[in-house]
Amino acid sequence: MGVGMSWEAWYTLVVLLLVIISLIRDWGPADAILLGGSLLCGFVQIITPQDVFSGFINPGTLTIGALFIVAEAMRETGVLDNIGRWLFGRADDEKGALIRIMTPVAGLSAFFNNTPIVAMLMPAVNDWCRKHNVSPSRLLMPLSFIAILGGTCTLIGTSTNLAVDGLMFDEVQLRPELAESLRPILLFEMAWVGVPFALLGGGYLVFIAPRLLPARRDMMGQVEAAPREYLADMKIESECRLIGQDLEEAGLRNLAGLFLTEITRREITISPVPPDTVMQEGDVLTFAGLVSSMVDLERIQGLVPVADENYEVSAFERRSKQLCEAVISPRSPLIGHSIKYADFRSAYNSAVIAVHRGGGRIRGRIGDIVLRAGDTLLLQTGNRFARVHHNNPDFYLVSKVQGARAVRHEKMPIALALMVLLVILMAIPQVPIVYAAFSVAGLLVATRCIGAVEARESIDWPTIFTIGASFGIGVALKKSGAALAIADQFVAIVGGLGPRAVLLSVYLLTSLFAAIVSSKASAVLMFPVALAIALGMDVDPRPFVLAIMFAAASSFSTPLGYPTNLMIYGPGGYKFTDFVRVGLPLNILLMFIAVWLIPIAWPF
Repeated sequence: MGVGMSWEAWYTLVVLLLVIISLIRDWGPADAILLGGSLLCGFVQIITPQDVFSGFINPGTLTIGALFIVAEAMRETGVLDNIGRWLFGRADDEKGALIRIMTPVAGLSAFFNNTPIVAMLMPAVNDWCRKHNVSPSRLLMPLSFIAILGGTCTLIGTSTNLAVDGLMFDEVQLRPELAESLRPILLFEMAWVGVPFALLGGGYLVFIAPRLLPARRDMMGQVEAAPREYLADMKIESECRLIGQDLEEAGLRNLAGLFLTEITRREITISPVPPDTVMQEGDVLTFAGLVSSMVDLERIQGLVPVADENYEVSAFERRSKQLCEAVISPRSPLIGHSIKYADFRSAYNSAVIAVHRGGGRIRGRIGDIVLRAGDTLLLQTGNRFARVHHNNPDFYLVSKVQGARAVRHEKMPIALALMVLLVILMAIPQVPIVYAAFSVAGLLVATRCIGAVEARESIDWPTIFTIGASFGIGVALKKSGAALAIADQFVAIVGGLGPRAVLLSVYLLTSLFAAIVSSKASAVLMFPVALAIALGMDVDPRPFVLAIMFAAASSFSTPLGYPTNLMIYGPGGYKFTDFVRVGLPLNILLMFIAVWLIPIAWPF
C-alpha cells in the first residue's frame, strides 16, 4: 500500500488521523474539526471548494434541517406530547422506556427513511428524560441505533440499500451475464439477516448498552445550574384531559423537579394529595417545582395558571404568550407593595404566576404577596416583554423561559394531517424526500402551526454544520485514491483464505469506511472491489454485495457513520469515544452474525 500510494492519499490519511484524534480528545466542536479537515484537503487542491461545502447543500442535510421545523411544529401544536404519551405509556425508568420505543421505531424504520423518524422522536425522548430526571444521553444513542437496525430489515429501510440496488442495476446494464447474480433485491429479501440484526441488536441495547452509556447533561443545558423553586396554582378548565384521572393516570406522580402539594376544591383543601384522588373541573392544583417543570404544566391543554382575576385563558389569547423570569431591582417602585396594589398587570402588561424569594417558596395568594428587592417573578407575558423591558431599571434581569410558548392545541388537527401527508410523500419513490420535508415544513408555517421566527429558531444549526462538514473528508478519501488503495491491500492479504474469510474482510472494510466516511460512500467505494474479488475467485458475487449493504447500513462505532448518529451527537452531549465504547461491540457482534447467515441465505 505504501509504495503505490500518491502523496495526495498519504496527505488525506494524515488529515483524517488528525480529525479523529481531535474528535476523540474533544479539542473543539465537532463541526469545526470536520470542516477544518475538509479545508486542509481543499488548500492543497485534493478537493475543490464545491467538494468542501457539498455537504451543506446535500439533500440529506437539507432534509434534516426541514425536519427540525416539522418536529418543532408538532411540539408547538401538542402532537408530540400525545405521541410521547402513547410511545412511552407508563414507563417510569429508562429500561422500560427503551423497551417501549424499540418495536415502534424499528418497525417504522423498516419502511420509512430513519432520519425523519429520529428527527421527529428526539424531542419526545428529551421531554420524557427531563420529566423523569434521566440524562438524554441514556436514550438518544439507543434511539439512533434502533432506527438503524430497523432499516436493515427491508430494501427501502435506508437509502444505502437503495443505492447498492441501483449499483447492481447499472452493472447488469454493462454486463448482462451477471443478470442472475445481480438480480434486483426483493422488498423483504434482506429480512433473512436484518430481522436477526434487529433482535440481537435490540437485546444488546437493553441488557448490555446501559452499562456502557454515559449519563451526561445535554448540550442545551436543560437543568439549571442554580435551580429556582416556585409555588404555582394551576386551574383545571373544562377542556383539560386531566378531568376524571387520578395522579397515576395523569402522569403527575414522580415528576422530576415538580411536586403536587395540594388541591383546592370548592374552598376545601386536600393536602397531602392521596394517589387515588380523581381530578375534577374547577380544581386548583398547587405545584412546587423548578421553572423547567412549570413549562411542562403550561403545555397541558385546559390547565391554566391562576394569576389574577383578569387572566386570559382562551386558546386564542394564550398562544401569543411567553413565560419570562424577572428579578426585582433595589430601585424598583414595586418594592413594598403587593402585586395587586401595584397593579402589576396594567403597568407591565403581564401576569405574575409565581414568586421565588431567597432560596425558598412563597405561599399565599399571588395578589397579596408584598414584593422585595431580589424577588424572582415568573411571568406570563407577551412575546415582546423580554425585549421591551431588557434595560428597565425596575428589574435586574429579564429572560425568557426556554420552550415556554403556549401550545397551539387548536392547530393540532392540521398538524396531524400534514404529518400524515409527510409520511405518504416519503412512501412515494418518485418524490424526493427533501421535497416532501420542505413542502410540509412550508405548509406548517403557512397554516400557522408554527411561526416563521420559531421555525428558524427550531433548526439545530450545530447539528446541521456537523453533518454538512463531514462530507468533504469522504470526498477527499475517494479522490485521493486512499480509500481504494486501502481496500486493495486489505483484501490481498486474505484473498487466499477462502470465500468466507474474504466475505469477512469485505464486511470489515466496509464497516471501517462507513465509520470514517459515510454509510452510502462506503457502499459505493466497496461495490466494485467486492465484485472484482468475487469474480476473480469464481464465486457468486451476490453474498458479497449483500455483505456491503448490511455493513454500510449498520454503522454504530462513530458519529460519522450514519446521519442519525450525527443528529444525536450534540443534543446528547456525547463524546466521540462514547460511540466507540457502545457501538463497536455491536458492530463486531453483527459482523459475525452476518458472515454466518449471509452464505446460508445466499450461497457462494
